[in-house]
Amino acid sequence: MDVLHERCAGVDISKKDAKACVRSPSTKRRGSFTNETTTWGATTNAVLALRDHLLAAQVTLVVIEATSDYWKPFYYLLAQDLNVILVNARQVKNLPGRKTDVSDAAWLAQLGAHGLVRPSFVPPPPVRELRDLTRARTQMTRERGQIVQRLEKLLEDTGIKLAAVASDIMGVSGRAMLEALIAGERDPHVLAELARRKLRNKIPELTEALTGRFRAHHAFLTRLHLDHYDQLTSAIGQLDERIEEAMAPFRGALGLLDTIPGINQAVAEVIIAETGGDMARFASARHLASWAGVCPGHHESAGRTKNTKVRPGNPYLKGALGLAAFGAVRTKGTYLQARYKRLTARRGPMKALVAVEHSIITAIWHMLTDNVPYHELGGTYFTQRDPERATRRAINQLNQLGYTVTLNPRDDADAA
Repeated sequence: MDVLHERCAGVDISKKDAKACVRSPSTKRRGSFTNETTTWGATTNAVLALRDHLLAAQVTLVVIEATSDYWKPFYYLLAQDLNVILVNARQVKNLPGRKTDVSDAAWLAQLGAHGLVRPSFVPPPPVRELRDLTRARTQMTRERGQIVQRLEKLLEDTGIKLAAVASDIMGVSGRAMLEALIAGERDPHVLAELARRKLRNKIPELTEALTGRFRAHHAFLTRLHLDHYDQLTSAIGQLDERIEEAMAPFRGALGLLDTIPGINQAVAEVIIAETGGDMARFASARHLASWAGVCPGHHESAGRTKNTKVRPGNPYLKGALGLAAFGAVRTKGTYLQARYKRLTARRGPMKALVAVEHSIITAIWHMLTDNVPYHELGGTYFTQRDPERATRRAINQLNQLGYTVTLNPRDDADAA
């Protein structure tokens, strides 16, 4: 194979240190190369010393394997003066039986020298900061949902079935009842009277559901959960304000994404934070879908297609697309809902949702590339595209129900 970088370095990183292998031409034999592997610490001063070492070795490419978050200080410091690429560990696996830190570093240097590695997407600093904010908000939102689940389990232990009657136990009515229970109120009739608005129609059911064995032990744990819930709610509010400020350069893209059915502001902010809002780094919509992990894999052998499950992708982007797909399939009269219904009968609901996610990310690539809003095709798109097929399907369904159908063409007068 051709050598693209005569002087290349591979860095295998761990929590405490890193193995750096410099691959350079041999001075003894023409056409051969030598490897020099050294160990460096993971502190800032040690990384700066490694940078000076690589500059002295005149390397033209540094290959770093993405290992947890340990690669970040090395990449950020080395990339200031060197040509550094970050590679996916899944794509640079070493040969079986040769798995050591030293051999991994030499393997990375060899792959980089021959141009056999593909750089991963590392966003610029403003996008990285936006990512930190949206990911922290996503994590705190999940934690807040877990607290609600813990409260429901705690109430189950007391025999109180509030969650079976009220759809949201953290709403105004549910919160008032929980506060009253903590304060010592045990009369189910008094607790049920704390219901507000539509929930007052269920006072008899609430009276029955609020009868239980709520003791001081449960009051103590409920107080802890409610305080933790309020703390997370306050933190999420602060993150919302900070994200609002950080999204200032992306107002145009945010407005375009808001036109897609199922995408609200929070989901759009996550999509922009994970993709950077710039589609120029993705060669096509297919590349973006593959990077997001919402397209089927390819596994063909001996002419037979084997497992084609979706490949791993960006988990935060995939989660946001999942929320968008759930919202889109519930929006009536839209192309995405029609696509979901068309596929779910043949492929099942889960694969149909992935197909909707693929349609959404494809639309996002074209919208942000061409700077155009979402164009709704309508819920009758597939029927209008192939009316004969739709007619045959309707006839077959009626035949299965025991009806005999005769079709008569409609003239213009009847149509009017």
